[in-house]
Amino acid sequence: MVVVLASTENMPYDEWLDWRKKGIGGSDASVVCGINRYKSPVELWLEKMNQLPYQEAGEAAYWGTQLEALVRTEFTKRTGIAVHPANQLLQSEAHPFMLANLDGTCQHPNYGTCVFEAKTASAYKAGEWDDAIPDEYILQVQHYLAVTGYKGAYIAVLIGGNTFRWKFIERDEELISLLLQLEGDFWEHVQAMVPPPLDGSDASAKFLSERFPNSVPKSKIALPDTAVELIRQYEAACENVNQYTEQKQAAENLLKQMLGDSEIGIAEDRVITWKSVSQERLDGKTLKAEHPVLYKKYANQTSYRHFSIKAAV
Repeated sequence: MVVVLASTENMPYDEWLDWRKKGIGGSDASVVCGINRYKSPVELWLEKMNQLPYQEAGEAAYWGTQLEALVRTEFTKRTGIAVHPANQLLQSEAHPFMLANLDGTCQHPNYGTCVFEAKTASAYKAGEWDDAIPDEYILQVQHYLAVTGYKGAYIAVLIGGNTFRWKFIERDEELISLLLQLEGDFWEHVQAMVPPPLDGSDASAKFLSERFPNSVPKSKIALPDTAVELIRQYEAACENVNQYTEQKQAAENLLKQMLGDSEIGIAEDRVITWKSVSQERLDGKTLKAEHPVLYKKYANQTSYRHFSIKAAV
């Protein structure tokens, strides 16, 4: 059974975002599963906990919404299958943390009512749609099938503004079972107000900085045995970073040598620029020396916690 939480017709974007915080939506599924290229589970947790600032929809999301009707119309033109827009926010009755905001529904000759999902993609991502569907969209669609109980979904995509494709996805009970487990575990973290396992994302670093902003002077603790492997991992990564930083600088220096006085260089499909930039910066050192009172009046003191690993004495 499905519960209709709200009508999304003419709903303001910020209000829609507030509703999404009440559960896990289809586009959240790939984040919870750890395969999303743009967002980490910790960042998603911060969103659900209302700890991230409101963000306007980006250009890609904006145009995806604007072109949704066009994709829907073109799908019907090519397949003869009518699509009915769905302007509702749905909730699974069996698993209330699962939400769904469908682009539409349509009829399949064998499976009955199905989900319709409209997508747009840049030409650079055309290869991801060659005889396949990106994993994050497969998870999104299976999430919707879990919420609605439908047996399948059509997904249509406009690529680069001039290539149109569509595919049918059958319900995958094994994948849905995995989604139920992972999304259920994630939502327990939200309800308990405890973050999921931290990772290497900026969101994790931000969370730790805000959670532990200041150190207790001279305080010392014995870390668990698992810290040893993490130290090895950190030091090995530092060695690789130094190696790749040197390689990067060497390549940059040689390219600059090739450019000489020129500002722009062309090599195959790349454009290299070495451009003169003028900036005005406040000379704090001189200001402090010549006008110490004024410097002290406008100087801001900032604090942060410096992290390092070194051999014990």
